[in-house]
Amino acid sequence: MSYIVTSACVDCKYTSCVDVCPVEAFHETPDRLLINADDCVNCDACVPECPVEAIYAEENVPEEMQDWIEKNQDAENFPKISEAKEALKGPKCVDPNAG
Repeated sequence: MSYIVTSACVDCKYTSCVDVCPVEAFHETPDRLLINADDCVNCDACVPECPVEAIYAEENVPEEMQDWIEKNQDAENFPKISEAKEALKGPKCVDPNAG
């Protein structure tokens, strides 16, 4: 089991989750983060840090987001990210502070 980053991260790339990850399991693509299942220790620390609720335990990924399990398997093809940085906040990003 691992944790999975899903569609809510696309164009947002909030990285507060990266700062709490004890094993540097996050990888950065141009428009989202992914979690490397081989590195993830299932600690759950990242879940409450995500302001857009994009991270799920693999067994709890909603049915409509199941394809994100496979997408996260590509994490190793992207550079690791080990420190938080400015969020992307692109056009598809939902601002957690809006409304």
